[in-house]
Amino acid sequence: MPPEYVIIHQQVAPHVAHISLNRPKELNALNLQLMGELRDALKALDADDNVRVIVVSGNEKAFAAGADIKEMANKTAIDMFITDQFSTWDAIKKIRKPIIAAVSGFALGGGCELSMLCDMIVASETARFGQPEIKIGVMPGAGGTQRLTRAVGKALAMEMVLTGRFITAQEAMKAGLINKVVPVELYLQEAIKLASEIALLSPLAVKMAKEAVLKSFDTTLEEGLHFERKNFYLLFAAEDQKEGMQAFMDKRAPVFKGR
Repeated sequence: MPPEYVIIHQQVAPHVAHISLNRPKELNALNLQLMGELRDALKALDADDNVRVIVVSGNEKAFAAGADIKEMANKTAIDMFITDQFSTWDAIKKIRKPIIAAVSGFALGGGCELSMLCDMIVASETARFGQPEIKIGVMPGAGGTQRLTRAVGKALAMEMVLTGRFITAQEAMKAGLINKVVPVELYLQEAIKLASEIALLSPLAVKMAKEAVLKSFDTTLEEGLHFERKNFYLLFAAEDQKEGMQAFMDKRAPVFKGR
């Protein structure tokens, strides 16, 4: 049975797949079903050797306007604990291939957190980022207090979390939250363009480099440097390393096969 709330485009460019969130009437509010379908789609693409980079988008009005409040409003603390909805997010964090968020319109609450769960963000000029959970009596629960602080610093993160203020794409760019801001008609195209650039490179090196960058958030500098060095050495066991260095010496474009 095909997913109801995500649309999977297998090859929007060579080795690039695109997943579109598809609850337009609800501004792509993140309910349990949507997140489960997104997790399953990402895991399937992560296992597909023909895919090297994945783009995730919403639509022009909203990447995702937050969690589905109607689904959560009457739950108890025990309900939330038993449901353990954030285990889905933990699974998405383990995706090894690069994920690029293409964001237009609202990326609020869970939507902002989902964009930060991705590895890079390309935003349209209309994009708005925020963690407004405080306005309904709760707080971010899917990484908003942690990833946002690491991305933009304590002062701005504290302001956004404690007041619920949205920031513009330009503010997000200045703060270091996103990679680039483009006109609304180009945001998806630019995300696919960035994905295509990465897809030309060695899939093994890309995966290991992503792993090492993410490791920097979870460990000390010394341990991170040790992890980086081990991944660097390990790549010398790959055919792609031999191809890449030989192509450099031959002054030609390398052809990477992910082996």
